[in-house]
Amino acid sequence: MHLKFRLRLTAMLFPTPKHVWSSSPLPKPKPFCLSSSSQFSVWSGLQHWRDNPLNENRFWGPNGPEPLQYSSTCDIDTHASIGYASSLAELGAIVLNTPDPLSKSLLSHLAFSKWRNLNLPIGVCSPPSRPARPPKPQLVSPKEIPSPKNSPLPLNAYMLHNLAHVELNAIDLAWDTVVRFSPYCDILGEEFFADFAHVADDESRHFAWCSQRLAELGFKYGDVPAHNVLWNQCEKSSDNVAARLAVIPLVQEARGLDAGPRLVQKLIGFGDHRTSNIVARIADEEVAHVAVGVYWFLSVCQKMDRAPCSTFKGLASLLNFSVVVT
Repeated sequence: MHLKFRLRLTAMLFPTPKHVWSSSPLPKPKPFCLSSSSQFSVWSGLQHWRDNPLNENRFWGPNGPEPLQYSSTCDIDTHASIGYASSLAELGAIVLNTPDPLSKSLLSHLAFSKWRNLNLPIGVCSPPSRPARPPKPQLVSPKEIPSPKNSPLPLNAYMLHNLAHVELNAIDLAWDTVVRFSPYCDILGEEFFADFAHVADDESRHFAWCSQRLAELGFKYGDVPAHNVLWNQCEKSSDNVAARLAVIPLVQEARGLDAGPRLVQKLIGFGDHRTSNIVARIADEEVAHVAVGVYWFLSVCQKMDRAPCSTFKGLASLLNFSVVVT
């Protein structure tokens, strides 16, 4: 690898010690492994997920997901906001700067659709320091979140509101990854950005389902306070691709895979099978997002001749990952 290119790669993927590493060297590279006795392999469904056509099933019907019929006013207004964007990075920045949750969700889908249908370039753009947010929910520390017993929401709506909050943050986390690291497209490759824009599209659909179901139950996103842990984790990795991949898809989203089935069972126990079906579908679709994180974390480690296991452990220890469970 050309020395100048390698130095730029090192600065971007593994920045200065104050952000990621101490001055002590990393362990010698080892084969990619989950443990000393197993090799990493790419999830078998990853390419199928990448090749899927645009998913328009943003409404949860009587029998599951189905296409959403947009209102003409909403469609025109939202299309207008992305009309002049000429790259994926510009489209992502527009989503990040949109405060209304439902508009952000729809705009995310329209942005991904425009980029894919028109085959626009990745481009370069700067993200906002924080994504735009509505006045509600009030963001508080996790300790200040009311328990289910003290919440004004019934248990099913309480759990669904928590999930909606995670999904809204996930939209911004994916687009921030696209926009923030867009200057390094020549290093990371276009497929990196295509994957995370696709993730953002999935997350926007998940938020739409959660929001729809909350409305059916007589509530809306923002009715109770929420935490800001997910975005705080994102900020820890604002200049480090390896850390971003480790903290979001490999920790937060992977932990969500464990939490999903438990949440489904709680909802079934509560007697809300419609919500449990929505959550089960979301959990199934999140598998692809973790697979994307694994794939690109391995790719980054391979580019730098790093051992994935020790790299991940070093990042986890230094950044003190927090884990959010719905």
